[in-house]
Amino acid sequence: MAGGQAGLAAGGPDRGDAVGAASPGVRLGRGRRGHPGPAAGSGRRCHRPLAGAPLDPEVEGLVVFTSGSTGAPEACPKRLRQLFDEIDALEQAFSGASPGGTVIASVSAQHVYGLLFRVLWPLATGRSPQARSLVYLEDLAALLPDGERAVLIASPTHLSRLPVEAPAAATRVEHVFSSGAPLPDAAVPEALRVFGRAPVEVYGSTETGGVAWRRRDPGSPTCWQALPGVDWRIDDGQLAVRSPHLPTSDWTTGADRAVAVDGGFELRGRADRLVKIAEKRVSLQALETCLLQGGLLTALCLVMLDESRAQIGVVAVPSAEGWELLDREGRRALAEALRTQLLDVVERPSLPRRWRFLPELPRNPQGKSTQTRLQAEFDPRRPPVRTLARDGGKVELTLLVEPTLPQFEGHFPEHPVLPGVAQLDWALLFGRECFDIDGEFTGVEALKFQRVVVPGTRLTLTLEWQAGRLGFRYQSALGPHASGRVQFGEVPAA
Repeated sequence: MAGGQAGLAAGGPDRGDAVGAASPGVRLGRGRRGHPGPAAGSGRRCHRPLAGAPLDPEVEGLVVFTSGSTGAPEACPKRLRQLFDEIDALEQAFSGASPGGTVIASVSAQHVYGLLFRVLWPLATGRSPQARSLVYLEDLAALLPDGERAVLIASPTHLSRLPVEAPAAATRVEHVFSSGAPLPDAAVPEALRVFGRAPVEVYGSTETGGVAWRRRDPGSPTCWQALPGVDWRIDDGQLAVRSPHLPTSDWTTGADRAVAVDGGFELRGRADRLVKIAEKRVSLQALETCLLQGGLLTALCLVMLDESRAQIGVVAVPSAEGWELLDREGRRALAEALRTQLLDVVERPSLPRRWRFLPELPRNPQGKSTQTRLQAEFDPRRPPVRTLARDGGKVELTLLVEPTLPQFEGHFPEHPVLPGVAQLDWALLFGRECFDIDGEFTGVEALKFQRVVVPGTRLTLTLEWQAGRLGFRYQSALGPHASGRVQFGEVPAA
């Protein structure tokens, strides 16, 4: 879940499961407060709870932070009753999700979605949580006991990168959960191909908790349906909710625009995305809509840049037509064509001035394009990325070594050459972003520089992550340029 965005996305019931059915096994919350136990009839051996004082449901037992996708992360205290009530609602809505099965996750338990779906819900209902994280779907069989059914807790990022050949163990995944951001439309048919079912997405946020769910199976309704215990209404075009997952019993109006439809509601983007540029109010939502309708882009994110004056940056994925224009006339021509499109919705002084074109949007493991990560794309030391391909633990990027990169300054005036330390820095930078490496840099081994890199080179950077080592290799049409392995160690305890 993340503040202000469609956050919880879960994989849930078959269409025949009754949303709002009685919860058979949740033991967190009212009654035996704070003592989780297996679901009745789960077939698992019950043990006597450890002695201890009952938990006070009104205690603020957890503080979570919003993701920063719409600004700086903000602290969000949670009372225990909010967590207990949300687990109750999940079991009522998704009790048919492999009771007694194994819960396997690709998301961290440090994320509130991971905490709820990967840890608390399984412990409260008799499902077995797998402690190890699923990094690649190909590793599913190693984490799933023989004969066990599985519930997969995944993120949109993970579901957007499913392998071409599905592993045999995928047939034992009976329910798929996804969270962290809206699930891309293209991920739905891929999930159907691999798992035989679409994920059930659950809409919500860090602040509101789970609000509603949907599952985009062929022929099924695609509108959002409220989770048990959640009331909703449309206030002046914006979604308002009232639920036990909130710290108050009052109606709370969020920042998402919505319309009521038969069976639920549909989301229509955010309503609070107004910024002031050159003394004029600018709707970021209107800019995004206009740019996507022009046919030159397939996806984009807007970011406020931390500079001397307020300025909008655009991180975008061009369409085939957009890439063709970029390759034929350059980045400046594509940016100017997009700026011209925007003159219908914004005055010229307020137009975006900074553009970055990528093969895919940068996202964290929860599928969020955070403001911090988007701002990093405008670091002048980053080379433009033209293509990006993934295959399990291997990533291949095409980098454009432009003459304007600051790494060439002073190295050397008459015959500029890209420094070896810059090549190592890029391997570390893209390695951490592509593989979410937490460890601390401890050294380099087998480092070789075989051929200089000059301005204008189109470099292929191949990265491989295995057992705490990041292998890298630079090549171009001229042949190999550099290679080596970067070692990482555990981050020391504070």
